[in-house]
Amino acid sequence: MSKSTIIITGGAGFIGSHVVRRFVNNYPDYKIYNFDNLTYAGNLANLKDIELKSNYHFIKGDITDAAFVNKLFADINPDAVIHLAAESHVDRSITNPLEFIMTNIVGTVNLLNAARHTWIKDKKVSSGKRFYHISTDEVYGSLGNTGFFTENTSYDPRSPYSASKASSDHLVMAYHHTYHLPVVLSNCSNNYGSHHFPEKLIPLAINNIKNMKPVPVYGKGENVRDWLYVEDHARAIDVIFHKGKEGEKYNVGGNNEWKNIDLIRLLCSVMDKKLNRKEGTSASLITFVTDRPGHDLRYAIDSTKLQNELGWKPSLQFEEGLEKTVDWYLANDAWLQQVTSGEYMTYYQHQYDAR
Repeated sequence: MSKSTIIITGGAGFIGSHVVRRFVNNYPDYKIYNFDNLTYAGNLANLKDIELKSNYHFIKGDITDAAFVNKLFADINPDAVIHLAAESHVDRSITNPLEFIMTNIVGTVNLLNAARHTWIKDKKVSSGKRFYHISTDEVYGSLGNTGFFTENTSYDPRSPYSASKASSDHLVMAYHHTYHLPVVLSNCSNNYGSHHFPEKLIPLAINNIKNMKPVPVYGKGENVRDWLYVEDHARAIDVIFHKGKEGEKYNVGGNNEWKNIDLIRLLCSVMDKKLNRKEGTSASLITFVTDRPGHDLRYAIDSTKLQNELGWKPSLQFEEGLEKTVDWYLANDAWLQQVTSGEYMTYYQHQYDAR
């Protein structure tokens, strides 16, 4: 199966940058096109180490711009798409749901249409094509104290974010069944690791603890999430992209369930040690805040299908991955400062405009 020219959408973001780096470094014969609009969550500094590689190309553009997407496909004629571009922060979706509808639904449809018109001629699909859509476990809704999400779990999204992702999932599968578009789909649990925008729980807490600021925890911190190290997710995406069966979906999970409050307490302990602070110093910063509307109680992924059929499994337990994550943030204070100040957006926009 030919996959020599690949568009990776959202490749300057948290997960996307890890995927782009992996593909650029591991597959030098591939041409990797990083297609990103450089919104607040996209940062080309995430890819500084590979930006001069001969098989890497950056394209600034908006997936909600159908004309731009169609021209891109016509110019590049990609063999595959790995679609990660998405608005993903639940709180932002509650404040501004329309932005999530446009990016996550309309943007996905624009990519699907471009792939369909490029790859399907006279109702026949060109060989060696693949549209890989990356989604979230939040489309499944909320679990009680027991049970796991499987690939057969019914969708029950509870926020504008998860509803927009659920819609995009359904559209991807609809294009497969209606137009025979060669698709594969995966739903992943919470990711953590380096280069994560500090509005999300772990990098926000690290930054606040470092600066002795309050660490906000929703409600009583009873919400449970399954955590996966981002490099393990990038490896899963690699495996699914190359070995996944057309028309199938795969759940990706870390088998690492943590209550938010237990996670934060562990993080506080790690930070005290790393910063040579008295034990309990960071924990004193924990501040319980009003719970998020419609906050799902528990997510837990069953990734048995992925492990048994494609041979993937997570490489790190949470404690080890968390230490590696803390080490990265403490060693990359300049990156964190640029992101929290917003300086990175101005700098890289100027760099791009000058080209």
